Amino acid sequence: MEPPAPAGASLTGEAPSSALGLALSQILLHLTGPESRRGKARNAALEDLSALLEATECDQLFEGNGSSLGGMPEMLGEVAKALEEYAAPPKEQEGGGDGSPAVAEKAAAVGFLFIRLLRKVESAKHSLVCHAWKRGLRRLAGPIYVFAITHSLEQPWTRARSRDVAGEVLALLLRVSECGSVAGFLRGENEDEKGRFAVIMGLLKPDLNKESWKNSPATKHVFSWTLQQVTWPWLNQHLERILPPSLLISDDYQTENKVLGVQCLHHIVLNVPAADLLQYNRAQVLYHALFNHLYTPEHHLIQAVLLCLLDLFPVLEKALQWKGGAARPTTHCDEVLQLILTHMEPEHRILLRRTYAGSLPAFVKRLGILTVRHLKRLERVILGYLEVYDGPEEEARLKILETLKLLMQYTWPRISCRLVVLLKALLKLICDVARDPSLTPEPVKSALLEAATDCLLLLDHCSKGQVKGLLAKIPQSCEDSKVVSCIRKVQRVSDSEPYSGT
Repeated sequence: MEPPAPAGASLTGEAPSSALGLALSQILLHLTGPESRRGKARNAALEDLSALLEATECDQLFEGNGSSLGGMPEMLGEVAKALEEYAAPPKEQEGGGDGSPAVAEKAAAVGFLFIRLLRKVESAKHSLVCHAWKRGLRRLAGPIYVFAITHSLEQPWTRARSRDVAGEVLALLLRVSECGSVAGFLRGENEDEKGRFAVIMGLLKPDLNKESWKNSPATKHVFSWTLQQVTWPWLNQHLERILPPSLLISDDYQTENKVLGVQCLHHIVLNVPAADLLQYNRAQVLYHALFNHLYTPEHHLIQAVLLCLLDLFPVLEKALQWKGGAARPTTHCDEVLQLILTHMEPEHRILLRRTYAGSLPAFVKRLGILTVRHLKRLERVILGYLEVYDGPEEEARLKILETLKLLMQYTWPRISCRLVVLLKALLKLICDVARDPSLTPEPVKSALLEAATDCLLLLDHCSKGQVKGLLAKIPQSCEDSKVVSCIRKVQRVSDSEPYSGT
């Protein structure tokens, strides 16, 4: 994609280094000074920069003496940063909307300039006389990366054309940097290579403090996306840079920001060693920040928080030591499950019911036999949720049946005394599903019947065959073939046949 020919180019031919530095200084002033608020001044600065890049050889561009202490590479870095800020979306775009075509147009124009600048770097790499391209690239890479991610993600301020240009900028940046992926660009392709993650975080830091992070709508998305590209074992060395902004974003009043922050925290939990998370009580800070979100009735947020907590529990439990003899201490997992069950009992909103039910199997697996501490409340929740139709996909009831199956596997000595209650609930479910006249798809009905039958088999095993005796006369009086099929499947299992579920 070639940029349009520059209009009004004022610099032609070979300019001495001092003139080049002066020209860049003037462009930088027009982009960042008080007069930069006027559109004509900024447009003229972009045209002048385009003409300057067209007319200047790479050896002058990277090896010339600029007016700043760092020379020309330093000044080019300042220009690139100013261009990135010029193309950034304004505060008004935060929260969605249709976006601003003007932002997308500015991004496309700046993207063309970055492409031209990166091609100069690429030419310098193959030049025999220009050896300072690495210094130039080091200064340019950070702002160009921030620009590319800001405008290549699908956001309200982007358009198809600006995303295409930003994507081309990113691809060219990776090629010039000799990196095969964004992850390699950030962490370093080789063990002895430092990577640019710290530089990117340094550029984002001014816009990620408590007072300013909402002034830049794109920063949180660039931070989140960039963070999730760096994984184990490279992430822990940057923990002090990434944990405070993640906690800050997750603590916002807007659900969208809370979810984004929790996803960042989850990535940190998965990719930072437990020892580093336990140091300075970081894991406890994470836990309390996440736990407070469980009081929010937003199913997307609850789901993100529960997924993160389930991966945080093993870290927290490393600090607990059970020496045997006395009862095991209650854990953070116990505390969260207790709160979930408290919220589940009266909950009537379908999406939240599905979210809570979807998390129960993982909690039962996590606690194992210790789930017996919550058996009474789990029983009430299971019975209540099995009675309520959950829509065509029956997500909640399927997960509740999975939970019941796991519960019987882990706490089987306590199940026989609950035989009658559980048997009635399962039979009622089987009858309701078999006779269901609703639009529930047949595969979903079959899955429900199969899961309920598995629970009956387990219940029979836990009660040493009592279920078979209680079901013996039903096939003779029941006319529904689906119900009879489920009951006969239970009866076919002999008392001596071991069941794989326990």
